[in-house]
Amino acid sequence: MKRFLDKIAPHFHKGGKYERFFPIFEMVDTFIYDPLLKTTGKTHIRDGLDLKRTMIIVFFAILPAAIFGIYNVGYQANSIIVNSKIAVGGFRGFFIDLIGSGYDPNSILSNFIHGLSYFLPLYIVTLVVGGFWEVLFAVVRKHEVAEAFLVTSLLYPLILPPTVPLWQAAVALSIGLVFGKEVFGGTGKNFINPALFSRAILFFSYPQAITGNNVWVAVDGYSKATPLSAFSEKGFDFGYTFMDGLWGFIPGSIGETSAVLCLVGALILVITGVGSWRVMVGMFLGMGITTYIFNIIGSDTNNMFNIPFYYHFVFGGFMFGLAFMITDPVSSSMTNGGKLVYGGVVGFMNALVRVVNPAFPEGTMLAILFGNIFAPFIDSFFINYYIKKREKRYERV
Repeated sequence: MKRFLDKIAPHFHKGGKYERFFPIFEMVDTFIYDPLLKTTGKTHIRDGLDLKRTMIIVFFAILPAAIFGIYNVGYQANSIIVNSKIAVGGFRGFFIDLIGSGYDPNSILSNFIHGLSYFLPLYIVTLVVGGFWEVLFAVVRKHEVAEAFLVTSLLYPLILPPTVPLWQAAVALSIGLVFGKEVFGGTGKNFINPALFSRAILFFSYPQAITGNNVWVAVDGYSKATPLSAFSEKGFDFGYTFMDGLWGFIPGSIGETSAVLCLVGALILVITGVGSWRVMVGMFLGMGITTYIFNIIGSDTNNMFNIPFYYHFVFGGFMFGLAFMITDPVSSSMTNGGKLVYGGVVGFMNALVRVVNPAFPEGTMLAILFGNIFAPFIDSFFINYYIKKREKRYERV
């Protein structure tokens, strides 16, 4: 393979007849082998961690939550099919019959394969649509195809409900990638998280497909509320325990249900130095302190004031956002002090949207996008503070 790529390489370099398509060739070559361009000579910093390795670490950190999420989709669907005696026909009926394990909710194979029947079409649409825009802008602007889309392509399906129409997901992703990243120059120049921005487009354009009580269970014609929506309506009779949310056997977006596996991913990112622990700690404290204050205030008309503050950590998309969304190094704060404040602002806004506005019992997406917008302002405050502090120190000298 390497000899073949080296042989055709001159055709894609400057002056070759396929020069225009160099980004595509470069994408294939660097995905398999080392980058074509390397730092040479005397450099100030030497580090083996390049963009490709960073994205691969993030990708593998997400995998535990993704694999369990796929299983849980099948588990939720099979449980409904068995308990409600719902017949499944068409593509998924054939798919289930093919594996020969029927609708047994205790069968790991049945649950995982059934979950795949929902996840794979969404993932393939994301790869095709997102890859098209990435390659198109790379060819037109003559820059490489960044490996960051490898992560975006996995994150986007995981923050969506399993029953979202594929065409709606494709439209929202197109708008989110083009206007949330590509028009600003592509990877490294976007000021908001493109996966979350795409979900926000879907959220406000097709609200019935993304939120409320009409989604979240992967069975056509069957609906069920998320735990946060259920608590907002019923209070402590909402039907779930803290351990349900911790392990993830609950309805929800595909990859967001298991808080403990999201925490495993967060630890991988912190240990490898890819994710900032300051941002995570800031978001954790911002959410915890704010919701604890709401618990003290209480309310007779809004059940969300009364949900124990620690429940917020395991239900909804909080832990997934803390591990994989707020840690995006491009759209978050850069300074050490700014990271703590940035995380705290996101956690505070998350609690505010969840609790104070009962119409939106989930606020992680909106809170992180809000934080993305204010991240440069937070950094500018700390940079000016550091400059003034240094000036005073040198004045004394």
